[in-house]
Formats: sequence, C-alpha cells, structure tokens
Amino acid sequence: MKKFKMRKFSIIIFTILLLIISFLLYARFIGTRNIIIKEFKIINKNITNEYHGLKIAHITDIHYGRTTNEKTLKELVDKVNKTKPDIVVLTGDLIDKDTILTNDMIKIIYSNLKKINASIKKYAISGNHDYKFNEWETIITKGDFINLNDDFDLIYKDSNKPILFAGSSTNNMGSTKITKKLFKTFEYIKENKNIYNILLIHEPDYINKIDKNKFDLILAGHSHNGQVRFPFIGPIILPVGAKKYYNEYYKLNETELYISGGIGTSTVNFRLFNKPSFNLYRLVNK
Repeated sequence: MKKFKMRKFSIIIFTILLLIISFLLYARFIGTRNIIIKEFKIINKNITNEYHGLKIAHITDIHYGRTTNEKTLKELVDKVNKTKPDIVVLTGDLIDKDTILTNDMIKIIYSNLKKINASIKKYAISGNHDYKFNEWETIITKGDFINLNDDFDLIYKDSNKPILFAGSSTNNMGSTKITKKLFKTFEYIKENKNIYNILLIHEPDYINKIDKNKFDLILAGHSHNGQVRFPFIGPIILPVGAKKYYNEYYKLNETELYISGGIGTSTVNFRLFNKPSFNLYRLVNK
C-alpha cells in the first residue's frame, strides 16, 4: 500500500514537472514566434472624408537582439507591407538594452525598417531600452522614419485640414520633459480645434502626467499587454510604466488609448497566451 502511494505521488510530481517544462518550451520557442495582426476600426467625427479609411500600422517593442532576429524583422516587414498602410508608427524599444549592438546589426535593422512601405509617412519614438543606444537616431533616420521624440508633425491628404501626430520619448528615465516639450503641441491644438490629434507614447501610465483629453487617440507600447498571460487571470509580468494601463484598449473620457502587444520580449525570453503582434487601425467617421 505504501509502495503504491509513493508510486502515485511520483507520477503526480512527474506530470506536474512535465507540464511546467512543456509550458516553458512553448513560451520560449512557439509563443515568441509567428506575428499576428490585430485590426481595429476607429470612429471619430473629426476624421474628415479625405481621411476616411486611412490605415495606420502600429509596431512596437521589437527588442532586437533578444528573441527578435533578422528573420523576425523580415517577417514583420512582409506582414506590415501586406496591409498597405498609409502611416506606420513605431512606439519604442526597437533594440533590447542587453543587446551588444554591432555594425552588422545596425545595418540589418535599418535596412529592414527602410523596406517598410507607407504611402504617406513613417514615425518613431524611443523607448526606455533605446535610451542606451546613441545609434538609435541613425537607425531610425536610415530606415526612413521621422524621429517624433517630443515633437509633432502634420499630414495632409487631399485636404487643407491636417491630422496631427505628436510624439513623446521615454519617461522611464527619470524625466518629466513630457509636460514641457509637448507645450508647442498643446498650443497648436488650442489654436486649431476640430482636427484629429494622435499622440505616440512609449509608457502608457505616463499619460496621466499630461492633459490626455487634448488627444483623440493615443498609441502606446511597453506593456506587451502582459508578456505572460493566463486565461481568467490576465498578465503576471508588467513593467514600471504599464501597471495601470496594459490591455489592448481603454476609453478615457473622449480619448481612446490603444496599446500594442509588440513583437519581442523583455527581461525574460517568454511569451505565453500573447503572440507577437502589431496593430492595424482604420480611421473612419461613421
């Protein structure tokens, strides 16, 4: 009887260990592969007929050098281009902070970014991991992206009424510049009411430090939507700067916040119940 109980106990322990190992192997080698596209329709009365149907591809948190490599970048470029976006935005953490960046890597990254096609423009802001790399701006520029850190730009499409894109660089490095550098953006919005306004930000929690209600749409990254998630429980790993806002979507008064789950991994090389992804938004006025 005692021998039978020990055998039963050993089987239970072995089964538990096997399940744990299976989960870890899945999270490392399957969960981090095969990029998916998440599509969203955004309805707003400030989107004029000229911009009705405008497509924005939102990529973020590539973390090149950890679980993301050249093959992953090529897959991302191919899938983004198949959506035929008008605008492409990158909301930070292009490179992982633990990556030993070489000249070959730099060329691989900007060469692939350059192949991303947008009919109008491509914008990028930096994340807290990018902060370490002086080469970030060179990579972005050679990849034909506009550096939108703490700045804004206007796009026009068959109209004299623009859409405004503003950007804020990382705020996880002890900086409070978001309230200062975006001052000129707020002034423009105040003087030009009823135009559609979009803010790019890396860490979503920091929108509480600005007048977020000035923007119709805020696009963020950083949270990975919880790199490791469990059904009915949600995310179990969340970084500083994404403790309050981390899911795909929030409605904050009249402002809509979308957070992309991103492509790569940070800190641990696992993704569970949360495949690598990028968002595709279609702007419509009805």
